[in-house]
Amino acid sequence: MTRDELLKTYPDIFVIKHPFVMHKLTSLRDKNTSTREFRMLVEELGTLIGYEATRDLETIDVEVETPLEKAMCPVLKGKKLCIVTIMRAGNGLAEGVLKLSPSARVGHVGLYRDPDTKQPVEYYLKMPHSVNERTIIVVDPMLATGNSAIMAIDKMKEMGASDIRFICLFAAPEGIQAFKAAHPDVAMYIGAIDRELDEHAYIRPGVGDAGDRIYGTR
Repeated sequence: MTRDELLKTYPDIFVIKHPFVMHKLTSLRDKNTSTREFRMLVEELGTLIGYEATRDLETIDVEVETPLEKAMCPVLKGKKLCIVTIMRAGNGLAEGVLKLSPSARVGHVGLYRDPDTKQPVEYYLKMPHSVNERTIIVVDPMLATGNSAIMAIDKMKEMGASDIRFICLFAAPEGIQAFKAAHPDVAMYIGAIDRELDEHAYIRPGVGDAGDRIYGTR
């Protein structure tokens, strides 16, 4: 499917068109952006896109006493958020989302992509308790084939999670289509939908390897 076909088919795919988001994504693409700046931009984008992904969280009114009087005011309902980072590149994005909710719980899913099969291989999984009672926000800067995100969300559903959202910065149409085929009930919040995957399963034009650029590795 093309980008326009995907957006028409799946109304719960949200491409964030805020000028600050688009500006920062362009800076990420630049090969001359330093490791320090790249890391800061990913974190800032986590906050900006996280804001959009959480705008419909439920609230309840509680009584508070201001310096002048008592008033009924809204607070978040239910247990705290759980931010699930697909390691290692997701860690930078998770830090930005945490700025919105510093008391959120954090889960980690360690996956790497087999260079031959392009399939994800799990090497680590650590989650907080009561996953089934929390809103889960899964984060990974890149959605290429979609296989890692699909596997991570499979794990969340096996633990009983039902309210799951996914955040990424760059996505390929092929990855989005695979993701929605596997998890049609999970809303996606995306910085940009790029042109395609190349023969090495890299997003084009993309940003290269986000993990390497965040941590200055090769």
